[in-house]
Amino acid sequence: MPIPATKFIWFNGKLVPWEKATVHVLTHALHYGSSVFEGVRAYETPQGVAIFRLRDHTRRLLDSAKIYRMSMPFSAEQ
Repeated sequence: MPIPATKFIWFNGKLVPWEKATVHVLTHALHYGSSVFEGVRAYETPQGVAIFRLRDHTRRLLDSAKIYRMSMPFSAEQ
């Protein structure tokens, strides 16, 4: 089942049109899965959206990127 297209998608640190978000066929991550990922949960509450342990998730994401020697354009505070 294909992923439905959206108008914009986050790609290489910025929002770009869906059609422009492409990777080269020889991209290392495509062949070997070299990437970092961290899932963040958010819940709707009567006071608004509550994000669960955002600082912990952000720290793990940045730590994973450091292990892979990936430069991150954003700090944990950003």
